[in-house]
Amino acid sequence: MLIIDAHSHLWLKQDTWVDGRRILSLKNGRSIFMDEEVQMLPPFMTDGVNSAEVFLSNMNYAQVGAAVVVQELIDGNQNTYLTQVQQQYPDRFFCMGMAWTSDEARAVHEAGLRGIAFPGHRMQQSLLSLIPIFKYMEEQNMILSMCLGEDDTQISEMRDVIRECPRLKVAIGHFGMVTTKAFQQQVMLAREGEHVMIESGGITWLFHREFYPYPSAIRSIRQAADWVGMDRLMWGSDYPRTITAITYKMSYDFVQKSPELSDEEKAMFLGDNARRFYDFQHLPDLPYIKNMSE
Repeated sequence: MLIIDAHSHLWLKQDTWVDGRRILSLKNGRSIFMDEEVQMLPPFMTDGVNSAEVFLSNMNYAQVGAAVVVQELIDGNQNTYLTQVQQQYPDRFFCMGMAWTSDEARAVHEAGLRGIAFPGHRMQQSLLSLIPIFKYMEEQNMILSMCLGEDDTQISEMRDVIRECPRLKVAIGHFGMVTTKAFQQQVMLAREGEHVMIESGGITWLFHREFYPYPSAIRSIRQAADWVGMDRLMWGSDYPRTITAITYKMSYDFVQKSPELSDEEKAMFLGDNARRFYDFQHLPDLPYIKNMSE
């Protein structure tokens, strides 16, 4: 089965401030996050670097053909590094830039990055103030990654953006904040335009207390499919933060093993929809390699 990850992160180093609070990479997979020391990465990633090469090793082991790399304010601007990643691994990664002005969006596009990610759930400004950027992205056939919070006003603004930019490809992240009251409103954004998708990055984090095999997550996928169709849904891992609790393969195989979804639905959700939406062309053949312990 083709597997494509529609929501992941890469960085060389976290070194930034958000709302006056510190985010900084430490050793042994730990970071200062909002002034608190947390386990940001698995402990074997000792240098704080969340590199494409380590991710590719995880992808190859888990038989994940390609991944979309988005950005988040808490990781700092990674445009320079992700430009290098896109150039070095064009068939394995679809890298998103970060931009806040039309000039920055133009620079992202000219650098060869193929989309722009907005962590809307951390933004204070109106999404409508970014319409010039969205219009530029629409003209350049770039893809917008947007994570939204629970705020009704922001969801309404996103609806207006979709209507204002009908040819803009939009991926709504974090599976519409599935464990919050915003879930249905966010998923239903996929009905507002023919190029709007919902991706599940972070779904294992949102259902962390329930833990593997995440039966409520499966039910939410089933519910979202009933609302907008399985052809509008994509799997995402939110790598690497989620693999402090589970392995990378576990972040999708709970879907693969579920009896609640048909084989056709699993194939659409886990890879076919993302291949079509992001236009991945040359994916590797990744045969299963037996574990030594088997």
